[in-house]
Amino acid sequence: MLMSHITGCVAAVESLRLHEAAYEAACDVMAAALGGGRKILACGNGGSAADSGHFTTELLCRFINDRASLPAISLAQDGGFLTATGNDYGFEHIFSRQVEGLGQAGDVLVAITTSGNSANVVAALRVARERGVRTIALLGRDGGVARGVAEIEFVVAGPETARIQEAHKVLIHAFCAGIEARLFPGV
Repeated sequence: MLMSHITGCVAAVESLRLHEAAYEAACDVMAAALGGGRKILACGNGGSAADSGHFTTELLCRFINDRASLPAISLAQDGGFLTATGNDYGFEHIFSRQVEGLGQAGDVLVAITTSGNSANVVAALRVARERGVRTIALLGRDGGVARGVAEIEFVVAGPETARIQEAHKVLIHAFCAGIEARLFPGV
């Protein structure tokens, strides 16, 4: 059992090699935004919500080296807001309402959905684009309905959510390293 999990994980991570150009573009976009005084917003559901929090924590605190804190907000962390908005407007609006209120032109939204079909993530991407917020999507399977909505996207193909999440985690860490290398060379 363990060997099959490792094999599946390695295959999912190896698929990221197909996205090297998109990775460089995403790091450039995020570093430019952060270097220009803008912020990163991130969102996702379930494990992807945890991944959005992990990503923003690495930016706010640090990833590898001590450096200045970078402005990043996970839109999946405020239970009061999420339940109020879910109750008053519907669960499909929990992220788009925050993008509407917090997102400014030049910010970046990193949206994570392993199915590509999370209505609330797709709505956030659409509102972000309307507001001039740059968009990056980490998707799974065939990209779902989110495919083609973000400016930059990464699709980890495969039927297993766990393998897709593992590849997304590697990508998140690679983003952190790429951003730090661009903004804090030599640190």
